[in-house]
Amino acid sequence: MFRRVIAIAGLTVLANCGVAYISPKVSGADDKVRIISLDAQSVLAANRSSYNPKQLPAVFFQNVGTPNVGSGAGTVPVPSTSPQTPPGALALRVPASPPRLPYDIGIGDVLLLATRLGGSTVEELSGLLAAQNRRQGYTVQDDGAIAIPEVGRVAVAGLTLEEAEATLFQRLLENQIDPTFSLEIAEFNSKRVSIGGAVGSPTIAPITLTPLTLDQAIAAAGGIQTADLDYASIRIYRDGVLYQIPLTEYLRQGDLQKIRLVANDSVFVDTEYQLDRAQEYFAEQITISQFRQQSRAIALNELQTEVNMRRAALGDVRANYQARVELDAVGRDYAYLSGEVSKPGRFTLPFGRQATLADALYSEGGFDTKTANPSQIYILRGSADPRDFGAVTAWHLDARNASNLTLSTRMELRPNDIIFIAEQPITRWNRVITQITPSLFNSVASAVN
Repeated sequence: MFRRVIAIAGLTVLANCGVAYISPKVSGADDKVRIISLDAQSVLAANRSSYNPKQLPAVFFQNVGTPNVGSGAGTVPVPSTSPQTPPGALALRVPASPPRLPYDIGIGDVLLLATRLGGSTVEELSGLLAAQNRRQGYTVQDDGAIAIPEVGRVAVAGLTLEEAEATLFQRLLENQIDPTFSLEIAEFNSKRVSIGGAVGSPTIAPITLTPLTLDQAIAAAGGIQTADLDYASIRIYRDGVLYQIPLTEYLRQGDLQKIRLVANDSVFVDTEYQLDRAQEYFAEQITISQFRQQSRAIALNELQTEVNMRRAALGDVRANYQARVELDAVGRDYAYLSGEVSKPGRFTLPFGRQATLADALYSEGGFDTKTANPSQIYILRGSADPRDFGAVTAWHLDARNASNLTLSTRMELRPNDIIFIAEQPITRWNRVITQITPSLFNSVASAVN
């Protein structure tokens, strides 16, 4: 009796096996399904279909750019002093000694005419001693003459004092005037030497009946006033030629101090390296350097602030886009994994690059080696041609030879590709038995009852 019940239950379960478990597979029996084995050439053919991956927004390729740097502390001030460069050795160039000649009267000199007291003398002439200044002298005028009342104009320019006395004596005789007189030069104005530069008081020194020497001219100007003895010099400009005497040589050699000067000489005490100006220059350069450092620090702070603001703005835009991606609010391209894969679902095609079969398999855990059939790995790709609606190309990868898995690293995916891995035969029978066993026991129990 019990055997009869089991037999009846078994027949009942086996009769229902067709609906208990259906194993999916890829079949080429349908005219619209074309199965192509993957090899090096077929991979190239599969990859010929055009596909432009979706790109990230331009904001992900932007950087903060070149900010507009502010002026910082402002424009660097223009230095008011120039650098002082120590010169080389100063050359000694001494003027030739002028000939010793008597003083000749020139324009601007003041002559003093002195006579004895008493009648019938020159003093009695109306206005004879009416000098043009308080010293009762006569100024040599532009034409080189002095004007004496009742005598007239007497040319004295270019004459020595002795020659001028002889000329004046002759003119007094011609005018029947007692020629008893004396003549001297009261003011020397026609021959001068200018002294300037690093001296106490720049001045103009006259040349008188006695020669004017270089040390006398410098003393008349208050002496040399410079702390720079090594680079200072005394320069004499005479008749278009510049002569130079280093100050150290001048102080050491007495004959250089007694150089005789001539009319229209220019003496200039010069220093090419002024210590005080050098100190001022370096102090100013230090101040300018500090100003530049301060200006740079301010500019860098402004730059960093602007960079941070731009970076924050870019970060906000990127974060907003990433949040939209996570919320699935951005259109993406997908491939789908089915069959004996570790994690069935959809695989998101990446931005800006092609994805391969290997990317989809191994980024999602690969396939289940216990249940999957490595000889039955397929990429199902529908035709994009409306005329071939429903046509499917099944690219078949046989991975029983593990070296064929290298083809998966070159096989590019396209949107809406379906990756399918079939089950092993033993897996199919195991699942059938798994479904049959509970049904058999239930049927037997029902029959017994």
